[in-house]
Amino acid sequence: MSTIQLNVAMHRYLGQIASDEGLMEKAVKYVKKLAVKKAQTDETEYIMSSPRMVEILKEGDAEIASGNVQPIELEDLWK
Repeated sequence: MSTIQLNVAMHRYLGQIASDEGLMEKAVKYVKKLAVKKAQTDETEYIMSSPRMVEILKEGDAEIASGNVQPIELEDLWK
């Protein structure tokens, strides 16, 4: 199915349940979960597409593994 066909199908099915608040709430919650998951995936792919960012992340992992970190108390985090 094309994006346009899927869009039409989505609207048709939502129209069928539009008068049922409970079903619409479930639909909204599920679509929201999908949107959040996609946003997280897009963000991860964007970060990982930068060789420099991958290098920075690997350096950070190595520092943590070697114990070369200074813990910060949660209440001091935003000071």
